[in-house]
Amino acid sequence: MFAIPGFAGLFLALVSTAAVAAEPHSTGETHHHPAMHSAKSAKTTLAVGVTLDQDGRLWLARVVDQRLLVSWSEDGGSSFSEPAVVTPEPENISIDGENRPKIEVARDGSVLVTWTQVLPQKYSGNVRFSRSTDSGRTFSKPITLNDDGRVTSHRFDSLAIDGDGRVMVAWLDARDRDAAREKGEEYRGVSLYTTQSLNNGESFGRNRRIQEHTCECCRTALTWSRDGPVVLLRNIFGANTRDFAVVNLDKGGIRRVNRDEWQVDACPHNGGSLATDRRGQLHLVWFTNGTADQGLFYKRIDGNWESKPKPIGNLDAQANHASVVADGETVILTWREFDGNAYSAKMMYSNDSGESWSEPMRVMESAGATDYPVPLIDNRKVLIVWNTAKEGLRILPIERVTARYSG
Repeated sequence: MFAIPGFAGLFLALVSTAAVAAEPHSTGETHHHPAMHSAKSAKTTLAVGVTLDQDGRLWLARVVDQRLLVSWSEDGGSSFSEPAVVTPEPENISIDGENRPKIEVARDGSVLVTWTQVLPQKYSGNVRFSRSTDSGRTFSKPITLNDDGRVTSHRFDSLAIDGDGRVMVAWLDARDRDAAREKGEEYRGVSLYTTQSLNNGESFGRNRRIQEHTCECCRTALTWSRDGPVVLLRNIFGANTRDFAVVNLDKGGIRRVNRDEWQVDACPHNGGSLATDRRGQLHLVWFTNGTADQGLFYKRIDGNWESKPKPIGNLDAQANHASVVADGETVILTWREFDGNAYSAKMMYSNDSGESWSEPMRVMESAGATDYPVPLIDNRKVLIVWNTAKEGLRILPIERVTARYSG
């Protein structure tokens, strides 16, 4: 059982399933989804999309044989429903760690899914969308959200909802770069585009350009804050400095959030993650290999105030691809490390909105290829979802306990 001394309120306890960290070849009580085992290459099977709905059900979006499937679990991943087919026609779907299916569930029970369809032309793709209005039993015919009609790069989509009908999708889009090059003009990177729905995905408005000259292929992260939808992306500053920025999609304006000075004429393939808490703070994690700093970092933003970047993970163990989630004042960070023999899923938590943190914990380990660990949180539970080639889909529940400490 893990706790932070002196905390008042929520603390987290790893349940007995954490035994898999000490015994990587034993399943312990970690929930496994056997349907995720496959003889196919890890790149085509490991990246999954997951979310929790308002009733605590776990939803899973995964790709099998070029079809996107959605299923749900009422027991934290011990068993799943019969999967519903989202893409009845086969699609080449991008499913690596930086580009995975996204899934959200609105308060009215609508299940919303986005993904990137890979086209035959190099680096080209479409951002696709489908929804279910019957609790995930059937899904609408998939539609393409990018409306420019170009065969070019539309990739690295992110999805966020306010729960009451508003849906925002953001992605990296090469239409401006292509148009500039057709005129013989230089163009650094690509652009960030969005589209939104005001009726839980029944219809979407026209595409809107938010930011030009962004990094080409680092995942975007999107969350709903008190001030509306906010996106985290790797931007290009100056000639070729690829640091991170946040943009409020309603109010506009770009805010640089790190000055690591990663100057590279290539895409790092290493995006960040973003969450909001009860106080309205933004929580960010990112990776950098800049001249000022290297490794994984966390910070929080409250209005005009920003914390100092906090290094997390072991740089020598390739700490990378972190994710952050928050609920109330509890914040969870997860990331992956590699010791030369096996991958491990690592975790830290805070119960005071990021002011203080637990020590890093190794919660799972696998000797084969793995996806990146994905944390989920609601007001009742915390789950760490980690898909592995050797053990299949692993779902580690972490108990949320209310307690008070003196001193």
